[in-house]
This record gives sequence, C-alpha cells and structure tokens, in this order.
Amino acid sequence: MKLTVVGGGSTYTPELVDGIARLRDRLPVTELVLVDPDASRLPLVGGVATRIMAAHGHPAKVRWTTDLDDGVAGAGAVLLQLRVGGQAARNRDETWPLECGCVGQETTGAGGLAKALRTVPVVLDIAERVRALAAPDAWIVDFTNPVGIVTRALLDAGHRAVGLCNVAIGFQRRFAKQFGVAPESVTMDHFGLNHLTWIRGVQVDGREVLAQSLAEHVEEISEEIEMPVPLIKQLGMIPSYYLRYYYQHDVVVEELRHKPSRASAVADMERQLLEMYADPTLDHKPELLAKRGGAFYSEAAVNLLASLVAGTGDVQVANVRNNGTMPFLADDAVIEVPAVIGADGAAPLPMAPVSPLQAGLIAHVTAYEQLALEAAVHGGRGRVFEAMLAHPLIGQYDRADRLTDLLLSENKDFLAWI
Repeated sequence: MKLTVVGGGSTYTPELVDGIARLRDRLPVTELVLVDPDASRLPLVGGVATRIMAAHGHPAKVRWTTDLDDGVAGAGAVLLQLRVGGQAARNRDETWPLECGCVGQETTGAGGLAKALRTVPVVLDIAERVRALAAPDAWIVDFTNPVGIVTRALLDAGHRAVGLCNVAIGFQRRFAKQFGVAPESVTMDHFGLNHLTWIRGVQVDGREVLAQSLAEHVEEISEEIEMPVPLIKQLGMIPSYYLRYYYQHDVVVEELRHKPSRASAVADMERQLLEMYADPTLDHKPELLAKRGGAFYSEAAVNLLASLVAGTGDVQVANVRNNGTMPFLADDAVIEVPAVIGADGAAPLPMAPVSPLQAGLIAHVTAYEQLALEAAVHGGRGRVFEAMLAHPLIGQYDRADRLTDLLLSENKDFLAWI
C-alpha cells in the first residue's frame, strides 16, 4: 500500500515513521510519500525517515515531494497532519484572545476557531485531490486540529474519513503501565468530543479498575492533567487535560498572560529537531521529540490505518459520526468514543447515558462546532461572530464582537473571503 502523509515536513513525522517501521506486520506499506509545501524541511525530515525505515529493515520506498497530486496519486491511505500558517499563526492564536480576557489556545476558544477557519478550506481542497487521484477505496485519517471540526467537514463532503487523537491511547498506555499489563488488556469508557473528553471507566482484562486507580494515584493524575484533586474526586472520572480551559478558565488566562506561549516553546523545539534531523547518522527518533507532543501518535495512527485496510473489526477510540450514540446530539455530529473499526469505517459502540454535567457541555460545544464549520466553509463576519457568541468560553456580545474583529484582522492573509 502507498501511504501518503500530507504535512510530511512536520517534526512529528519521525514519530509516525518509527511506528510504521516497528509495526510493519500490521500495516503493509510499500511506499511512503511525504508531502509538504516547505521544500526546505522535506529533505531533512525525509532523510531521517528513510534512515529510520532502513534501521528497522523495512523495505518500503520513502520519498518526498511538494507536489500534492504526485503525492496522493494511487495512495491507499492519506494521513493529514498539517498546520496552516505554521507555528507563527499558532503563536498569534494563543495570544490575541488574551486581550479580551479569553484563553488563547490552538484548538478551543477564539484561537481554535481561527485555526478551524484557516484549516477546513485547505483540508477540503486536499481531500478533493485524494478523491480524484488516490485509490478508489482510499481512507483519509485526520490528525489535523481541531480534529472534530475537520473530520465533520470531511464527512459532510462525502469523504472516507476518520478523525484521530492521541489522548485516549496515552491514557490507555498509562493504565497498562500502572497495572503491569499489555495495552491490549486495557479498555476505557472514553466519551465526549475531540479535546473535550472524560474517562468514566477503565477495565483491565474485564475488571473495572478506575476507582482503584483514582484512590491510589489521584495526586499523580491531578498533576498530569493540571486539575485539582477535589475536582477529579467530585467528578469520579478523569477529564482530559483540555477541560482545564473550561473548568479553570480564568486561572489559565492568568497563567498564559505571564508565561511564553506554547507555540514559542514548540518553535524552539522544532529548530532543535530539524538540526538533529540534518545529522546523516541519525536513524531513530530523538528523545526531544517526546516533548514536542503527540505521544503514542504513531501507534494510534498505525493501528487505525491497519484496521481500516484489513477490516479487522477491533475497537479503538476515534472521531466518528454520532448516529444516535448520544441521543441529545444530532446524528451528524462528530464525537470521540470507542468505535468498531472495519473496512467500511468506524462505527461507535453503544454507550451508557451521559450525566447532565457532561451532556450540557458536550451539547454546547457541539453547537459551536457546527457554527464554526459553517463559518469555515461559507465565510462571512456574521457567521464568525455567531460561532464566537455560541462558544461557552466566550458567550458575551461585546467580547464576541471584539474577538471577531481581532480574528479577521489576524487572519486576513489566510481567509480568501475577507
């Protein structure tokens, strides 16, 4: 199978390649193509990717190109991991919302909306090239944030797509280590939306262990997700790290006002990583890459792609259509839950009812995501403003109005309709 990675010049890519090389028995890749408009990065990332594959004895051909059509032609699967505007745009997403007392973050709030507006049109254009040139049954796996909105855009346009995030697999690996079992022995009741999820059950070989884990390790979990122990105990479940933007919004805003943006730190790491990738002797992913984010991304991506291609019918956490899974949402909403992965795609498992405490926030953010997608596809200041007004972290007229003007000013070079 030809596997194409759009955004292949990302410093993330060696993490993915490492997984492809190690898990070669799961995913039969014969050609790996890295596509990226940044011609200066491609030889560096492509070079280390080639060496990683060779070090593992993987026979696949590795090549790179700036030509999207060449990259996707005949591909059996296309993985999207792009960032429109790069770290510079991310840095702005993380800073200008602070002027209005709102959290600056690349996947939620006003900054997340800006990223969605920049990203969705580009992704849809790429997907049309995949539809025209890739294999007829090719899958698109989206790792591009905001994953929920981008995946819904792809599905609404009729593409064979599944969204992917590494939060769930990270927790699965954490629990496997805690209980001394293989990751495959751990299943989780993980539910919500992308970057808005909770874990309300953990089973190890069929035995429920979440209460035990919280009793023995709540302080450690609290430190990892940066949320207070009393909150976790009150919930009786583990919220994803991203929920701190909702549960502790004002605290986070004050933190962000007094420290460098995450984007600036990542940009510095990327410079260091690219210097490492230039070393012709480097044939493995460097330890610094673990600090870049995306832990276990390679395993999640390879597992999902392998199951889609082979139609294995195993269960993985993915971003999929709701289709009645959460009755308080429309069927076409995109949720992040355990799903059966087969040749026809990902189908969510039935799940227990959701408490009003979580259901209310899920419904609120889903409504925002629908409006954000409409703004990304159709443009218009009014649509952007409505998405701002609908977001639970914004929700006030004056603030939404000001944030809309800031977003349009900051992104005028990326939004063709302005």
